[in-house]
Amino acid sequence: MKEKFSEKNEIRYRMKNLRGMLLETEKRAAAEEVFRRLEQTAAFMLADRIMMYHSLPDELYTLDFLKKWSGRKRFYLPRVNGVDLEVLPYEESRLELGSFHIEEPTGTDLTDPADIELVIVPAVAYDRKGKRLGRGKGFYDRFLPTTKATKVGVGYEFQLLEELPTEPHDVAMDMVVTQHTTIIIKKSS
Repeated sequence: MKEKFSEKNEIRYRMKNLRGMLLETEKRAAAEEVFRRLEQTAAFMLADRIMMYHSLPDELYTLDFLKKWSGRKRFYLPRVNGVDLEVLPYEESRLELGSFHIEEPTGTDLTDPADIELVIVPAVAYDRKGKRLGRGKGFYDRFLPTTKATKVGVGYEFQLLEELPTEPHDVAMDMVVTQHTTIIIKKSS
């Protein structure tokens, strides 16, 4: 157990350094391409209720994508509540700085995770089998089992590794999209 934790932390450290070396123009170009590729998937085209994330500075920038599609799709964002994630509708006017300095939705109109059709999931790294390595707090590890939504991991190409160490509670992605690669692990139903 301790060895897996150490290996995961080494991957987190390596990915943090690689993300830190990206120029702003590279980040924007990567995000545009990843989300362009996502738009072309059947999972995205068929989904109406989509849970997204509000990006941190070192993650793929999501705001342009949210703005582009928010009139045609219903978006939801997570909000941290203790050790869990709550899901609320996305409205740009109802965002405020929340946990971990991430913009989160305000209000009391929680959405049942079972109503979400597609979840766009951030991570530190993914592998070709859909396994995901998060930042280590377990928010998505606790949230993902509560929804039957198609789970799509998005990231930079260098975040796609051959294999990741995993734990029994880790939930695999159904698809992983980077700026050069789209891997469908499980067909959406």
